[in-house]
Amino acid sequence: GMKIIFTLTMLLMAGIGVSNAKIKVVTSLSDLADLTRQIGGDKVDVDNIVRGTQNPHFIEVKPSYMLKLRSADLFIIAGMQLEMWAPQIIDGSGNSHLRMLDCSEHIAKLDVPSGKVDASQGDVHPFGNPHYWLDPENVKIITQDIVDALSKLSPPDEAYFRAKRAKYVAELDQKSREWTGILAPFAGRPMVTYHTSFNYFAHFFKLNVAGYVEPKPGIPPSPSHTAELIRMIRAEGIRVIGVEQFYEQKSPQEIANATGAKMVLLSTSVGGMNGTDSYIALMDYNVRAIANAMK
Repeated sequence: GMKIIFTLTMLLMAGIGVSNAKIKVVTSLSDLADLTRQIGGDKVDVDNIVRGTQNPHFIEVKPSYMLKLRSADLFIIAGMQLEMWAPQIIDGSGNSHLRMLDCSEHIAKLDVPSGKVDASQGDVHPFGNPHYWLDPENVKIITQDIVDALSKLSPPDEAYFRAKRAKYVAELDQKSREWTGILAPFAGRPMVTYHTSFNYFAHFFKLNVAGYVEPKPGIPPSPSHTAELIRMIRAEGIRVIGVEQFYEQKSPQEIANATGAKMVLLSTSVGGMNGTDSYIALMDYNVRAIANAMK
């Protein structure tokens, strides 16, 4: 009799364990991990693959990434071929139950190339610029997609996820008004960035990215392009050169020295630099860094 009761108790406990199990989510980017935690609260267990200090375009596939996905319920990516390495990790995980969320699906995309894309254009994304999370309006779309994906995995928690998102969006709207106020005096002002990472950010805040340190996306600076950029910066009186956290600083510093523009370190992702440990902190950091340099 005792043995049967013990077995039943174990089965009941196992059942309880399943119902309270957290949804296991892996995201490609640290930004998506932060947003998933904001929406999922204590119903989710979140891990990410790309550290904020790494360039998400160039990730070396490691067995540990496949292990992360092996026990995951959901893999959340930015999509638009930012994570060209993702299919290899998914295949290597051997996880047949894994669900995917591509957050780019409902985004209004910028820099979509017209005509045929080939290698001569550099690392051009055929579906457009994938750095869309740096526009706070797009975060509303991303977080709604996260609510939907989590609710499919745990329907009883849908109201919880919706409430968490509503609270987060209210906070984000309040911060966006503050950020817009800080950058409003510089609307229309041209700036240069290393890569195309800040185009959505600039679009939202009405700034103007007039040129890039890279001659083409993913192509390292060349002397002829740098000389051209120096001429343009002088001619247009550009004062700011934004450098994403994972690029070399030698070329942009040379351009800054030659023109009197200021080189400013920016971060494209949560945890990319000190003081960027959440999406809101990341945006706060970038907004203030650009405003201070524009003054």
